[in-house]
Amino acid sequence: MSMNDPLGDMLTRIRNGLMRGRSSVSVPASSLREKVLNVLHSEGYIRGYSRTDCENGKSEFRIELKYYQGSPVIRTISRVSKPGRRVYSSVKKLPCVANRLGISILSTPKGVMADHDARKKNIGGEILCRIF
Repeated sequence: MSMNDPLGDMLTRIRNGLMRGRSSVSVPASSLREKVLNVLHSEGYIRGYSRTDCENGKSEFRIELKYYQGSPVIRTISRVSKPGRRVYSSVKKLPCVANRLGISILSTPKGVMADHDARKKNIGGEILCRIF
């Protein structure tokens, strides 16, 4: 089965796992997913993740979801830039997420990073997703 939006699939698996109260979810591995997971881990939205190899030669990530007093740390996770509609933003027009309580994850020429890091480095890029 081919997947048109692998990053959107990962975000949906995380959202579904949080709604069901799962402690972890697994997603197929890719380099873009790993970079997004690095940002989620450094910002404190997930406990961590690990890469495991399957018997068919492919690998997958096991994502440890994070909860605080029984409720998920991630309240909303949504895809912004989709394969049918790419959304780019300059550094001056980067939107604030939940009055700066959430983050946007951007793909920039300097790598995948959170919106506050992009503002510090004065670079814009493609807005991948929003989390709060």
